[in-house]
Amino acid sequence: MKKIFGLSNFKKAYRYCRKNGIGPAFWAALERVAGGDTTYEKRLLSAAEREMQRDAVWDKRELFSVLVPAYETDVRHFHEMIASVQAQTYGDWELVIADASPTDKLTREMGHYKDSRIRYLRLKENKGISENTNAALAAAAGSYIGLLDHDDVLEPDALYRMMEAIQSVVRETGIAPQMLYSDEDKGDGEMKRFYEPHRKVKFNLDLILSNNYICHFLVMKRELIQSLGLRGEFDGAQDHDLVLRAARRLWEEPERIVHVPHILYHWRCHTGSTAENPESKRYAYEAGRRAVADFCRAQGWQVRVIPLPHLGFFRVAYTGDIFRQRTDLGAVGGRLIRRGRIAGGAYGADGTLLYAGLPKSFSGYMHRAVLQQDAAGVDLRNITVREELRPLLEQVRSEEHDPAAAAVRFGAEAAKRGYRILWDPFHCGTDG
Repeated sequence: MKKIFGLSNFKKAYRYCRKNGIGPAFWAALERVAGGDTTYEKRLLSAAEREMQRDAVWDKRELFSVLVPAYETDVRHFHEMIASVQAQTYGDWELVIADASPTDKLTREMGHYKDSRIRYLRLKENKGISENTNAALAAAAGSYIGLLDHDDVLEPDALYRMMEAIQSVVRETGIAPQMLYSDEDKGDGEMKRFYEPHRKVKFNLDLILSNNYICHFLVMKRELIQSLGLRGEFDGAQDHDLVLRAARRLWEEPERIVHVPHILYHWRCHTGSTAENPESKRYAYEAGRRAVADFCRAQGWQVRVIPLPHLGFFRVAYTGDIFRQRTDLGAVGGRLIRRGRIAGGAYGADGTLLYAGLPKSFSGYMHRAVLQQDAAGVDLRNITVREELRPLLEQVRSEEHDPAAAAVRFGAEAAKRGYRILWDPFHCGTDG
């Protein structure tokens, strides 16, 4: 219960109340208490697993360049970050550290390392996290690039799991993936207690417009990330901006974006960090909003990007006819509420109702229940469809009487025609 009622959470509740009011703060606090302590037992690799991974035989070995922009990093955290890379069970890597610190304290610490795979760049000036990372990127030799914050740590099998996913995709499709991302969690300042495991979903365009759920551990093909670079005007949300631009580049090839379903990255939470105190970097969330707006503008969509009560989460509001702007959308669906709980809405491909039974004022796991996102199907009782799909809607309604079956069938048929289905939890349908 320490995690729920600690001083840190009281501070978060106070800030949330000041920003959003007593009512929303009450429900947010109630949901946090109902969720219980989010601490969990971190997965540990056995000695046998480590040996197996080190001895693995690959069709083609890739070199990973792990980039770290450093700035006056806590010395202990700095060594722990490096140690986590050196502990990788997959050994073909280089660690490229771009240090923009005004002092030489990290330069002195680098004298402890004789590993030729560690490359240290002493930058002449601090140009911000994006430009500092770009300096490391320009020096990177790997075929794949991974991004690591200067005070976070990787799991020992982070690169092994990325390599495993790359080989699997190449074997199945003959095409190398361009972007990969893993699950992650948070660790306390000592990295002794781990909590809030973030189990992610496969690439979901409208979800990434609502929040940078991809975050860490992000790996990209070198040619892709070097052609995109990181943009200093989005510092604080540079990774979100990078992912959005990569998604735009890979619009026609979403299968080249791969989710690796393992927790491979530990985000250190300490005083002043964004993870522990979102208010400490409010500018980062404004940069995220601008990154989403920039993506939409590049697509030719007329939108307003509205911040949601939880920092770093957004709603994309379309001005005018959404289907004229979003030629990729076949339908938009909302939720149905019965007795104060979700009784209809977004469905998975297996017919499972997402967020079933969740109180309407709760935001759900990782706040996904209040975020726009692509779904396999949406409830036909609260839906708006584009004109071309109305005959399909009526056919499915006449032949399917189970809400889940009807939602999934309509979604599948729309997908065959090249359309996405957007679930918007606050949509009120005109065809429902």
